[in-house]
Amino acid sequence: MSKRHSAKYKIDRRLGENLWGRPKSPVNKREYGPGQHGQRRKGKLSDFGQQLRAKQKLKGYYANISEKQFYGVYQEASRLRGDTSESLIGLLESRLDAVVFRAKFVPTPFAARQFINHGHINVNGKRVNIPSYRVKAGDVIEVRQKSKELAIVLESVSLAERDVPEYIEADHSKMTARFVRMPALGDVPYAVQMEPNLVVEFYSR
Repeated sequence: MSKRHSAKYKIDRRLGENLWGRPKSPVNKREYGPGQHGQRRKGKLSDFGQQLRAKQKLKGYYANISEKQFYGVYQEASRLRGDTSESLIGLLESRLDAVVFRAKFVPTPFAARQFINHGHINVNGKRVNIPSYRVKAGDVIEVRQKSKELAIVLESVSLAERDVPEYIEADHSKMTARFVRMPALGDVPYAVQMEPNLVVEFYSR
């Protein structure tokens, strides 16, 4: 298992933002970074620094996916017609782990990655254990029958801290969700401001 799976609070502290809007985030108590130099006054970021930070935030949000995977998504987005930054968000949100998280089957993107890896999810009736699997409009995502009573699932669907977005139709009585469409940036309920346009600038240098 990669070290990044246990790093969600470190990401919050390093970026100084509560990326997922979770009440347990250490940023709620300490908005400065970790370590002995964490409370130093931060200088104004350069253009490159702002672009790098935007990339770190977006990449960290999706369970801190690897740079290789993230850059691959960017390259795919750049080949699509239309706004590359909008396409980048749409492709990230159509990952299976993102859909499982948005449907509230699990509490965090990190938990979604692990949940899928352990074989708890079916897509259109077939088990899929690849978190980066690309979900298409109309696909039905379901928690497998043996997994529907797991504590993590029952606790997550009852969480009031976030809602299921409009581009996903979730039925928590059956533990199923349908991916309606690929969303635009304005459709995605990020807890903090994301700037995919700066990510595009970063990779376009």
